[in-house]
Amino acid sequence: MNNLSSQQKGSLLAFIAVMFITPDSLFIRLSNIETWGMLFYRGAIPFAVTLTGLFFFYKKNFFKAIIAIGYPGIFYILSFSICNITFIISIQNTNVANTLVMIAMAPMISAILGAIFLKEMPDYKTWIAIFITFIAVSYIFHDSIELGNFYGDIFGLITAFGLACNAVIARFAKHRDLVPSAVIGKFCVAVFAFFFVESFDLVEKDLIIVPLMCVMCVAIPFVLVTIAPRFIPAEEVNLFFLLETIIGPIWVWLIIKEQPSIEALQGGLVIITTIAIHSFLKLKKS
Repeated sequence: MNNLSSQQKGSLLAFIAVMFITPDSLFIRLSNIETWGMLFYRGAIPFAVTLTGLFFFYKKNFFKAIIAIGYPGIFYILSFSICNITFIISIQNTNVANTLVMIAMAPMISAILGAIFLKEMPDYKTWIAIFITFIAVSYIFHDSIELGNFYGDIFGLITAFGLACNAVIARFAKHRDLVPSAVIGKFCVAVFAFFFVESFDLVEKDLIIVPLMCVMCVAIPFVLVTIAPRFIPAEEVNLFFLLETIIGPIWVWLIIKEQPSIEALQGGLVIITTIAIHSFLKLKKS
């Protein structure tokens, strides 16, 4: 990693994070646990795993690292917690493709927020990439309006806004270590969900699916996503999340036969091509 440029480091971290996240929607679909139980475990298990990692990493400086997050860390905890909750509510009230398409709006939102709050104007290549992906997302979303998935889609859009806020806050506080904020955010999610859980029982396949999902698709990637904006702008980090828009529904389609629409497949091809070209140009420039 030391031999890589900041652009290469940030892009690599974001790419690895998204690859870990892609089966997340499939695991949610395969599990039989209710919404609040899902949220509780997606908060509690990643919290326990990452907290253990923090103890080993920071050692005597553990509490100092938590205090050092400052007010940016508090805002990060808030937005991080909200988008974790809204993601599950969305995906359980609409189809996987719809939720992930809404999340694909995050780069456009983060670019706008970054320009407003960070005075960090994206270059013309990034604006072109965002514009093209916005058109592709709109094309995919058109079909969902007719299917009446409004409730789930709205929560998906809130999730996108939360992810954009996370990336912008991490970029604003790039000299601060906000990983403890993500850990605390998971704790907040678990505490909030605790009061609404109907049953904490994990039976049969959920004994494997839920812990695997919480570690592989939640704990690991969100630590990486918290670090990535230190090296590249927020909107570029969120561009990588567009990959999940395509790969996530493909996992669901292959395993449980929830078939994406033709619009999702066509728009997805445009999105992946745009990300590939944009990333290549950025890496070449670096």
